[in-house]
Amino acid sequence: MKRHIITLLFLAATTLCAAQELTVRAPGRVDLGRRFEVRYEVNDRASDFRGPSFKGFSVLSGPNVSHQQGMSIINGQVSRNVSTGFTYIIQADVEGTFNVGSASCSVDGKRVTCQGFTIHVEKGSTQAQQQNAYGSAPNQSRRQPAQQPAQSSNIDSKSLFARASISKNNPYQGEQVILTYKIYTQVSLSQYQIDKLPGNKGFWSEDLTKDGNVRQYEETVDGRRYMVAEIRRGALFAQENGKLTIEPLDLDVLALVQRQRQRTGTLWDLFDDPFFNPTQAVEKHLRTNSINLRVKPLPEAPSGFNGAVGSFSAKAETDTHEVRANEAITYRLTISGAGNLMLIDAPTIDFPKVFEVYDPQINDHITRNSNGISGSRTFEWILIPRNQGNYTIPAFSFVYFDPNTGRYVTKKVDAIPVHINKGDPKSMKNVTSSKSDVKLLNSDINYIHTRRSPLLPTGQQDRAPWWFWLFLALIVGSTAAAIIFGQHRQAQQQDIAGMRLRRATKMARKRLKAAAACLNSGDDNRFYEEIYKAIWGCLADKYNIQLSRLSSDTVRDCLIEKQVPQEQQTRILQTLQKVDFARFAPGDAASRKQEIYDEALQMIVMI
Repeated sequence: MKRHIITLLFLAATTLCAAQELTVRAPGRVDLGRRFEVRYEVNDRASDFRGPSFKGFSVLSGPNVSHQQGMSIINGQVSRNVSTGFTYIIQADVEGTFNVGSASCSVDGKRVTCQGFTIHVEKGSTQAQQQNAYGSAPNQSRRQPAQQPAQSSNIDSKSLFARASISKNNPYQGEQVILTYKIYTQVSLSQYQIDKLPGNKGFWSEDLTKDGNVRQYEETVDGRRYMVAEIRRGALFAQENGKLTIEPLDLDVLALVQRQRQRTGTLWDLFDDPFFNPTQAVEKHLRTNSINLRVKPLPEAPSGFNGAVGSFSAKAETDTHEVRANEAITYRLTISGAGNLMLIDAPTIDFPKVFEVYDPQINDHITRNSNGISGSRTFEWILIPRNQGNYTIPAFSFVYFDPNTGRYVTKKVDAIPVHINKGDPKSMKNVTSSKSDVKLLNSDINYIHTRRSPLLPTGQQDRAPWWFWLFLALIVGSTAAAIIFGQHRQAQQQDIAGMRLRRATKMARKRLKAAAACLNSGDDNRFYEEIYKAIWGCLADKYNIQLSRLSSDTVRDCLIEKQVPQEQQTRILQTLQKVDFARFAPGDAASRKQEIYDEALQMIVMI
């Protein structure tokens, strides 16, 4: 009998358990030239992500993998939940409607798939495009030129050009280097737009441009004075050694030049002065230089090195030094400094065997500024001691490579003593705390049955009773019904036009009832308002017309499209005209309101 009950509970839990799903968050409509984010998420630890191709878009970065962890502790029992995200940064380059394919990832050895979706790329307003696509330019505010940009080449390459520079051409693998893109100009600029970001294959990159601000200053190059604008700055971390290349960056700028006026030999030539001549917007395409780097490999690493490159310090602490058995202790290891903080993994720590150890949670406090990336990364372990006594979380060595000295540096992390008291018997359940407690098991926890269990003769099977199979059928049937009802409900919610059609009669009846209440009350304004809302709301819901587009013309076009008979079209339009006229010039007796009410009722019934 117990075997059947266990089977029943297992089947019920299996039926009610929700499968992991890979979901996607993406906009349904974007403006041309706009950058946006596409994020895939799954409520578990996932790997082997296979994303779509994003045909028709430019993939600026991704997929960037992130993990989020949560934890709760109740009576010494720890429950955790982990979610994994895969994020793309996309740019819309071409107008039209694009279908993005499906994506999948691996969760617990099984493939989880997310269906594709559709994105509509539309050409936004001129102001919106300029705000989305252009940043601030040197020497000018965000005002627009009065005329359209002219395609011209009268600005030579020495008056306006773009250049890329790197803080170090021969870095170590994993060392942080700063990449800067600058515009050098001797003419006034109005706008700039980055057309294509470099791929930077072989690097981990981080954007250091804060809030799109452009740093401006003057600089002399080859004896010529330029106004310089740093349009983009980033931190690069080489992930492999050898020869690597940073690709050029392409951008478009609008330069403002004086429009030249032809001399006519008249008095007007006296006013041929830049103050009187209007400016002309000239569009120029700029391309930075490529940069070749020779990345040096790291020397042979000592034990304990986990990929940290930079300048760091390490500190460990616990939230308490004394707890009872089966109560949680939080052990924190904080690594602070400047370098590849985002790429540092949790070190291996030899915790005491009596501690139940859970995977660490990572908390980052990272600052990104023009000088690079710095801050701290904290690893938090949840430890559950199962036995009482005095224990020590051992000391260990944190090893990182310092590219300034070209050597490995070892930071000693001190040991932390912890005293564990005897646990609460109510929360210990099947856990023993010491050798003295083992002697009490026979009387304290009677976990061994001494009675002889009934045996069945050979060949006789223990058959389940009829109510077992009936209960199992009810569970399976109710689960299937719930799934079918959920799918039907979801289909109804997605059918917006159908929902409005089902709502049309109900809302019209409600409005007419309110109008009938005002028919003899003398409140003409309220009466005509309810009649007006009843008619127009019924038309909007019946024919799925947006209220913002609702007018006599759109109703006439919709009636023609729906092939409504001509006689009914005439009656509907005449009723609309009468209601509009009566609404704004009522001034009549109750008989006229009754006539309007009857015609509105007949029209709604006819619709």
